[in-house]
Amino acid sequence: MTQSVSPLIRRLSTAGLAAAAVVAAFAAAAPASAEIRLQFQFQDRDVARMVSLGGSCNGCELSGRDLTGAAFTGANFTNATLVGANLRGAALVGSNFSGSDFSRADLSGAAMVGANFTGANFARADMSGVEAVGATLVRARMAGANLTGAELNGANLNGAVLTGASLDGAELVAATLANVNARSADLSNAEINMANLSNGDFRSASFRDATLNGARLTGGRFAGADFHGVEMNRADIRGADLSGVHGLTQEQASRACGDDNTRLPGNLSARVCRGFAGVRVAPRPPVAPRPPVPPRVRNLAVASADR
Repeated sequence: MTQSVSPLIRRLSTAGLAAAAVVAAFAAAAPASAEIRLQFQFQDRDVARMVSLGGSCNGCELSGRDLTGAAFTGANFTNATLVGANLRGAALVGSNFSGSDFSRADLSGAAMVGANFTGANFARADMSGVEAVGATLVRARMAGANLTGAELNGANLNGAVLTGASLDGAELVAATLANVNARSADLSNAEINMANLSNGDFRSASFRDATLNGARLTGGRFAGADFHGVEMNRADIRGADLSGVHGLTQEQASRACGDDNTRLPGNLSARVCRGFAGVRVAPRPPVAPRPPVPPRVRNLAVASADR
C-alpha cells in the first residue's frame, strides 16, 4: 500500500525540525541562570520561520548558529558569543548586546535601531545595509567590517575602531564619530552631514564624493585622506590639520569654516564664518501627544407626557 505525503506536511515537518534545532541550540548555549522566551510562527507558502527571542541570556554561546530573521525583542544578551552566526535580516531592536562578539557574523539587512552594542566586537562582520539609527556603538570594534549602505543616522560610535572598514554609501547624518580610529576606512559616497568627527583618526581614509556639510572635523587627523569631490558646506575645520589630505580644492575650503589654526595643503586658505556655532545637534524627537481627554458624562433627563 502506497502512502503519499502532501508537500505542505513535508514543509511543516521540516520547519518543525528547524524550530526544534533552534530550541536545542539555545538550551545548550544558555547558562543555567538564563531566562529565554522563544516564540515560533509558521506560515505557508514556503513556511517562513520567525524566531522571537526575549528575556536575558548573559554570556550565551551562539557561534555559528543560523538565526536568520530572528527577532530579539527587548532582550538582554550581554557578553554573548555569536562568532560567525547567521543573523541576516534579524531584528535586534531595543536590545542590549554590550560586550558581545559578532566577529565574522552575517548581519546583512539586520535592524539594530536603538540597540546597545557598547564594546561589542564586529571585526570582519558583514553589516551591509543594516538599519542602526540611534544605536549605541561606543568603543565597538568594527575593523574590516562591511558597512556598505548602512543606516547609522544619529548613532553613537564614540571611540569605535573602524580601521579598514567599508562604509561606502553609508548614512551617518548627525552621528558621533568622535575619537574613532578609522585609518584606511572607506567612507566614499557616505552622508556624514552634521556629524561629529572631532579628534578622530582618519589617516589614509577615503572620503571621495562624501558629504560633510555642517560636520565637525576639529582635532582630527587626516594625513593621506582622499577628499576628492567632498562637499564641505559650513563644515567646522577650526584647528583641524588637513595639510596632508589629497584632492582638496580652494572651492571646497572656501565653503568650510576655519580659523587661524586651520592647516590646509599648499596655498589653500580657510574662511572665517561669522556667527558660526560649530556642529549642529540632531533635533530631539517630538514629544508624543497627550491622550485625548474623555468626554464629560452628562446626566440626561428624559421627560414623558402622562396619558
